Amino acid sequence: MDTTPTINIVPLRSGDFHSLADALDYAATGETGYNFYDGRGRLATVLSYAQLRSDARNLAAKFLAIGAKRGSRVAVIADTHPDFMRIFYACQYAGLVPVPLPATMFLGGREAYIEQVRRLLKDCQASIAMSPDGFYPFLQEATAGMDLLFTGRIEDLGEIDIDHIEINPSQAQETAYLQYTSGSTRYPRGVIITQKAVMHNLSSITSLGIKVRENDRCMSWLPFYHDMGLVGMVLAPMASQLSVDYLNTRDFAMRPRLWLTLISRNQSTISFGPPFGYELCARRIRPAEANKFSLACWRVAGIGAEIIRPEPLRQFAEILAASGFEQRAFVPCYGMAECSLAISFMPLGCGLMVDEVNGNDFTDQNREFLPVNQDSLSDGQPSNRFVVCGNPLPDYEVEIRDNDGKVLPERHCGTLFVRGESVMQGYFAKEDETKEVLSPTGWLNTGDMAYLLNGSLVVTGRQKDLIIINGRNIWPQDLEFIAEQQSEIKTGDASAFSMTGQDGAEKAVLVVQCRELRKEVYSDLAHRLHGLVKRELGVDCLIELVPRNTLPRTTSGKLSRSGARAGFLARHAGEQVSLTETLYSFPEISAQVS
Repeated sequence: MDTTPTINIVPLRSGDFHSLADALDYAATGETGYNFYDGRGRLATVLSYAQLRSDARNLAAKFLAIGAKRGSRVAVIADTHPDFMRIFYACQYAGLVPVPLPATMFLGGREAYIEQVRRLLKDCQASIAMSPDGFYPFLQEATAGMDLLFTGRIEDLGEIDIDHIEINPSQAQETAYLQYTSGSTRYPRGVIITQKAVMHNLSSITSLGIKVRENDRCMSWLPFYHDMGLVGMVLAPMASQLSVDYLNTRDFAMRPRLWLTLISRNQSTISFGPPFGYELCARRIRPAEANKFSLACWRVAGIGAEIIRPEPLRQFAEILAASGFEQRAFVPCYGMAECSLAISFMPLGCGLMVDEVNGNDFTDQNREFLPVNQDSLSDGQPSNRFVVCGNPLPDYEVEIRDNDGKVLPERHCGTLFVRGESVMQGYFAKEDETKEVLSPTGWLNTGDMAYLLNGSLVVTGRQKDLIIINGRNIWPQDLEFIAEQQSEIKTGDASAFSMTGQDGAEKAVLVVQCRELRKEVYSDLAHRLHGLVKRELGVDCLIELVPRNTLPRTTSGKLSRSGARAGFLARHAGEQVSLTETLYSFPEISAQVS
């Protein structure tokens, strides 16, 4: 039977440091740290902050000894492994820029994953590429033929003379890391986050958002390459001198109850997850099993990363009530990688606050979302329920604007703009993309649709084309690219978007203009697209094949995804469709074929 390490806690400073290296220097004076658990819930590795600091400084000296130049990028496959921590913090001490890369490969997607890693290595112009042992074979293939200073694992650096090396950690105005937005695999965007920006956000998260206490303990299964996993569950606990217990994301997906088991065993007080994580647990736990857990300790059950639907969360709370879990522990929040992480938090102890409004069009600009009343509900008027994401953190300026840039009053839906100290410097080596979203005066267009309710943010959807499924960002360009590689389909003949299913969850849809009219071609093409999307992107997708000239275009000749979505909804109004189906929308084929 494993035992949890004894914890001696240093005086809490709530993230008020100049840099990540500065924060780790202080955290290392205590006995807290990172704990890694295996897929059976057994404690596998304990990495105290003191040991991490020593390992990171030693590795930093080795990076400099082999010739790494200040500010150069160190790409690291961000598996849930102690070596990720060592490499990430070594960069902080060496004045280098760590770049966490995805550590997820979907079934049958080895080649697609290797190509994704290779594309990201090129995009960030990496000088060094590293990985934990388990992902090293993939890294070797991804870097084949690339002219890098070093490729390998920590142990591959061997014995290097570092006695003459002087450590000079990154300073406040320098880049702390590049955070890929976990979106497009073919059009990646690396968010530049400075030390000043992330430390400002960490201070706000720990002192105002979750109000860290000296007896707090964190637990996480979130991937380190995601902003909520990296900033929220790696950097924030360290900057607060808190211990964290980690479960690999893959192990959580296979055994979601381990999340609750480890919270119970270690009496964790803080853990975050996207809504689908809570929903997955609720599906796997029978009410009679709830008393096996001890969750009264869980005071901050954070929720973010995608649109928050209240019903699955209330089901989670109802099922686990016997474990001591309190629904008021839910803390809805809103954030994005472009703002380091957090933008708003619901006050602690409030639980879920739901605003039920009239209508079912969530993205209509300048629309006033009025609260419904029982009379309108009885008349059959459509309504929708949104979870309130709380007040913006104090140092943010927030505006809701219409298409003309006019600032809208409360309850009027528009595009959310934010400005503050935690906002990114820009996208790495992408000046045009940066200018599209970040103004010279520092205002960031989040691309999300929202309205204000008594000063709190209510996020309703997205103006941008991004599709979010189970907390993962899927860019429509990737779906369209997969389709356009098929011999039957030409460039511009595919349009991807999302729709809200009957269960309120977001679904991916791919509409494809089919130029080949032979019926026997339809089924083969549709099944091929289903398989390719699943293999390369790891999501199910509804495929609709349509005749030529069906997809609408803008006045400039570009495909209109919003128009394609409107057309799809019009063609299938009132129908219930599943992601395993293919819709053949040709006049001569009226049947729906699975």
